[in-house]
Amino acid sequence: MAVARVKRLPSRPVILLLQVAVLIGFFLIWHVLTATKILSPFFFGTPLAVLERTWSDFASGVIWYHLGITLLETALAFVIGTVAGIAFGFWFARAPLVSIVFDPYIKAVNALPRVVLAPIFALWLGLGIWSKVALGVTLVFFIVFFNVYQGVKEVSPVVLANAKMLGASNRHLFRHVYLPSALSWVFSSLHTAVGFAMVGAVVGEYLGSAAGLGYRIHQAEGVFDTVGVFSGMLVLTIFVVVIDAAVTVIEKRLLHWRPQEAQTTNAQG
Repeated sequence: MAVARVKRLPSRPVILLLQVAVLIGFFLIWHVLTATKILSPFFFGTPLAVLERTWSDFASGVIWYHLGITLLETALAFVIGTVAGIAFGFWFARAPLVSIVFDPYIKAVNALPRVVLAPIFALWLGLGIWSKVALGVTLVFFIVFFNVYQGVKEVSPVVLANAKMLGASNRHLFRHVYLPSALSWVFSSLHTAVGFAMVGAVVGEYLGSAAGLGYRIHQAEGVFDTVGVFSGMLVLTIFVVVIDAAVTVIEKRLLHWRPQEAQTTNAQG
């Protein structure tokens, strides 16, 4: 009896080539639609104009200051929100009474539209970077918090019981049982949290700021500069992809303890 073959994924270079092909295809379709006037260049710009504007902004150096402000706000929101989410996630998962008492309040705060909070943070913290950081933290915190909470709750009771029977202390349980169980959940949330940290920074800049990519996009919209708007969005997309790739590299280094996928061989019986 033959064992069913498992399809192997293409190699990493092939996957990268396919991803680049999708990107090129997207720009080609965009170019054709705007060149044939199916999409109005006034409302959608043209890919060549967007790429030219992006290149000139980087070459002239005009965008570096605004990009630096946005990346600083993103980094602060990401770090603060992640640390707080991990700490509270572990605490709530390990303290059932605390979790039950605060459960409705956590859900209520999480349900608040973040755009409503932006003006409040601007009133409390001013129009500097900290109001944008605070908005980003509210987005990152809950993503990480719920993933860590679920990761700790998913720990096998059998593994816990065996560890306790062997005399493991709370510190050893945290290091050798809870942390490995939650770590994959943490990194799963970080890929989403990176994007949301930047969303918080950009939305805060868009609603009230004197610098940053959100500010530039808002200024471009104010003068109906569609090319400037899409150029700002392109820069944001590029750096989110770069940061996410960095998180992936860190994840692979820290999760080296995970067993590799079993290799399937063909057998005949």
